[in-house]
Amino acid sequence: MRERDTSLTTDQKALAFNLDKYKFGTIVEIGAGQEVARRFFQVGAAAGTIAKTMSAYDMAISDDIYGQVDRYVSRARLLQMLDKEFSKVVDRLSDVRPKNTTFFAYAATVTARSFKQQNECHGWIGIRLQLHPGAEPSDVILHVRMLDNENAQQCEALGILGVNLIHGAFFYHQKPEWVVACLADGLSPERIEVDLIHFSGPYFEEVENRLMNLHLIRSWLTRAVVFNPEGEVVVPGELFYRKPVMVMRGHFKPVTHVNVDMMAAGLKQFSQLAAVDDAQVVSLAEVTMNSLIHEDNVDGADFLARVDLLASQGYTVMISDYLRYFRLRAYFRRYTQKPIGIVLSVRDFQYLFDEKYYEGLEGGILEAFGKLFPDNTYVYVYPSRPRGTDPSAQITLDNVQVPANLRHLLAHLKENSKMLPLIPLDDRHMHIDAGEVLAGLRRGRGAWENDVPEAVAQRIIEKRLMKYDSE
Repeated sequence: MRERDTSLTTDQKALAFNLDKYKFGTIVEIGAGQEVARRFFQVGAAAGTIAKTMSAYDMAISDDIYGQVDRYVSRARLLQMLDKEFSKVVDRLSDVRPKNTTFFAYAATVTARSFKQQNECHGWIGIRLQLHPGAEPSDVILHVRMLDNENAQQCEALGILGVNLIHGAFFYHQKPEWVVACLADGLSPERIEVDLIHFSGPYFEEVENRLMNLHLIRSWLTRAVVFNPEGEVVVPGELFYRKPVMVMRGHFKPVTHVNVDMMAAGLKQFSQLAAVDDAQVVSLAEVTMNSLIHEDNVDGADFLARVDLLASQGYTVMISDYLRYFRLRAYFRRYTQKPIGIVLSVRDFQYLFDEKYYEGLEGGILEAFGKLFPDNTYVYVYPSRPRGTDPSAQITLDNVQVPANLRHLLAHLKENSKMLPLIPLDDRHMHIDAGEVLAGLRRGRGAWENDVPEAVAQRIIEKRLMKYDSE
């Protein structure tokens, strides 16, 4: 397969597509004009590519065409649009078009900036296409957030993104990561965020959608992706909207008994806050991208193993490139003003209170902590105990050592209940060190199995995860 041409402009992509007389289909866009269709029309030769374009802004008209739906800007509405439009173009034109025509339907349902509303600007877009004449169709579906401040700019960005999707899905389908990467062509991260992508259909049966969503982060299309315990990618805005959030950061290589107790203990204390309804709390395990990257490459098997093992314990998993905690807090604040709880081990203080960790920030560590704790944010600190020591030899929030010049900062955070000691529910596991567990499992069966949940040990052994028994 030829290399991806990263020099192509949006208009060049549109023209190349128009000049291919064997690709033919429909473009329907609800909520942000006809920007994708306009791109194809303005470069010329669109009569050979576009069977129909349409907008259906009125809800009654939209329902009449596509059927009822609970929410108009939703995945369900997008799928209704793709079902209807693709079946129409195939039924009406397959007998009159050349036999080697591949048909497609592109659809978008979005809510952009408007005169009356200052709402979240987001939408669902997708393409259903044949990748071989007469073949069953395949889908590529995205959830997007428009970040420009003006309606016209948001529409323009959607036009570029739509052309990128149509062109990429047809020309790069054999290399799905290129389909992902090309979405960013001609767009900066300040204009468009793609926080979900899903490939399906006969030509994408081997695609691992979790890896494709990880590639969204690598392509600077988003800063975070979220997977539910079933391994499905979810829209962060729908998951976190107006909910209290409890997050536990770690490498989880592998998830251990101490991780399980940290989350359970954190949820118990977090739920005691007056502003927290424990039935509404979204709890998740978060992994930073830097812990997945080795020599600028992501180990896909390692990533999937961590997600699978966390999912086996019922965790929602978030992957982000927010190295600093205050940026993680700011991410959640996009969607909720409810309390945010962050669970970490006292072992993490070697990084948290290392001023080198904050190089590049004008205000250094003070700026970082100032941005972490402005409102309704709490850090719960889980104790530790060196293996083989007396139970009384705990390292806790109260006795942990930090650099002398930062002791007053720690005292301030404790005094104002910004950092809180986390009381273990099961203090038998405080000695567990994930690095020792990983080293042990790579030697095969052994004592490490006692340090992880039974289901985790079983999966690691049966599927030979994380280089089990490799030494």
